[in-house]
Amino acid sequence: MDQQEFQPIPNKRYFSIGEVAKLSEVKSHVLRYWEQEFPQLSPTKRRGNRRYYQQQDIVLVSQIKSLLYEEGLTISGARARLNDSKSESEDLKLKIWSQQTIAELEEVVKLLKS
Repeated sequence: MDQQEFQPIPNKRYFSIGEVAKLSEVKSHVLRYWEQEFPQLSPTKRRGNRRYYQQQDIVLVSQIKSLLYEEGLTISGARARLNDSKSESEDLKLKIWSQQTIAELEEVVKLLKS
């Protein structure tokens, strides 16, 4: 996959669909559509059908976005790739989390220097 930069994921347990849309730069209606097309993407639903995403869901959204928009795969192609490539999925998760950790450490360094 491309050396894509991902926005650091804030350290919290649950995210609203609006927060995920901002982090992933994907519109909310697209996220809802992807939930129908990718069984791996299933945020927790609570009262009033409100969606609550967790960090692993945001990582998956980033991976789906990369497969569709950067690699140019179709929905079915991306679905097949996600089903076939568990190790690639783990590599992407590790990459995103390491970038997030680096960003957080840079923030700490800035605070310590000031």
